[in-house]
Amino acid sequence: MPQVLPDFSESVKLKYVKLGYQYLVNHILYLLLIPIMVAILIELLRLGPDEILSLWNSLHFDLVQILCSSFLIIFVSTVYFMSKPRTIYLVDYTCYKPPVTCRVPFSTFMEHSRLNLKNNPKSVEFQMRILERSGLGEETYLPPACHYIPPTPTMEASRGEAELVIFSAMDSLFNKTGLKPKDIDILIVNCSLFSPTPSLSAMVINKYKLRSNIKSFNLSGMGCSAGLISIDLARDILQVHPNSNAVVVSTEIITPNYYQGNERAMLLPNCLFRMGGAAILLSNRRSESWRAKYRLVHVVRTHKGADDKAYRCVFEEEDRQGKVGISLSKDLMSIAGEALKSNITTIGPLVLPASEQLLFLVTLIGRKIFNPKWKPYIPDFKQAFEHFCIHAGGRAVIDELQKNLQLSAEHVEASRMTLHRYGNTSSSSLWYELSYIEAKGRMKKGDRVWQIAFGSGFKCNSAVWKCNKSIKTPTDGPWIDCIDRYPVHIPEIVKL
Repeated sequence: MPQVLPDFSESVKLKYVKLGYQYLVNHILYLLLIPIMVAILIELLRLGPDEILSLWNSLHFDLVQILCSSFLIIFVSTVYFMSKPRTIYLVDYTCYKPPVTCRVPFSTFMEHSRLNLKNNPKSVEFQMRILERSGLGEETYLPPACHYIPPTPTMEASRGEAELVIFSAMDSLFNKTGLKPKDIDILIVNCSLFSPTPSLSAMVINKYKLRSNIKSFNLSGMGCSAGLISIDLARDILQVHPNSNAVVVSTEIITPNYYQGNERAMLLPNCLFRMGGAAILLSNRRSESWRAKYRLVHVVRTHKGADDKAYRCVFEEEDRQGKVGISLSKDLMSIAGEALKSNITTIGPLVLPASEQLLFLVTLIGRKIFNPKWKPYIPDFKQAFEHFCIHAGGRAVIDELQKNLQLSAEHVEASRMTLHRYGNTSSSSLWYELSYIEAKGRMKKGDRVWQIAFGSGFKCNSAVWKCNKSIKTPTDGPWIDCIDRYPVHIPEIVKL
């Protein structure tokens, strides 16, 4: 019996019904105003010029009314413009590209693991299985101290990595934007696991001889989402300091945190985390609006630290041999899912079109009143954003968000390719992803970008940017020598 094909006409009709619904709800105000304006115009045409003139002459205004009305309009306008938040521009940013000598192919990583863990072959086998399924490629980077056998996680080596990454990113930012060190009013450096004294922000001030009245901040212990926390902090400071420039540096120093023990939960970060960093120039100066790439629209932060499981799911501690490492809980993905739900519940009303908000509200009321078993409606965030930068924390993180947010392969391409080319660079990964989208020539004026990051604590943070101008394909940056090779196919398992 021949196979009966499904009736695709129904699905096509449903598609056009949904498009019609979205257009109707999202433009309801215009659709209501047009007939009202037409009715007013018809009435004016019916009256004629003589009747309109006599109606105007019949109105009486005295001087007191005119003065009071004028004062009220000026007062309301002044209050509105004084209370309106300052626009925050992202002028430009740079991502650090490590030297070729720091590359770690799979063969090198596994050979070092066998030599460093020669007394524990099961741990070596575990790392190999993780690496096979990680989504990382052959060209990720580890700092020089991790290339030694055994690794040398000294304070000197850690400072050396910090100076290499941060100063290189800062130098690129100065060259790219024409910014001078004396023009920096606010400096924020975030690095979760390496917090020396003097701080990394003090190190930058010393290197570039920044002004003595600079407002500097050093954020540590906040995990991979600290980059967006830094952006939020910079935004708040720029709101109260007019005509100012803020530089944000996001990085993670790998050298002192390369785990050398045998605990599997602590070996996992060794397979995923890699070397990287970014420097971002923000400004509230109107003079920067013409050349700024993006405008900051929203920052939404969610913290689940009140829950014990969430608090301990990414935890720095000692193993049974007294070796310090970062332990990743098996509950990490479910906790990340709960944090994401809380975050999108807050950000949804700020960014989603009316059509999606109405469907979500109707479904929510239906579940509360009629049937709790109704499937919850997941808003279509593709209606609100053209580009998604999901923290490249690992293949599982990207897979889970793609599934939950119902995104296409193209929407998560930047995240997957960043994970493949650079690994998990912690808080700076979002900027490598944004750079990927620009390198592909996909960023157009008016496009909206959603950056989503997760971090220890447990936190889920979001930032929404709007593109100020169509961005030309860059002639520099971390993707300049390899963008033509991407996207690449990443198999489920890479046999080592």
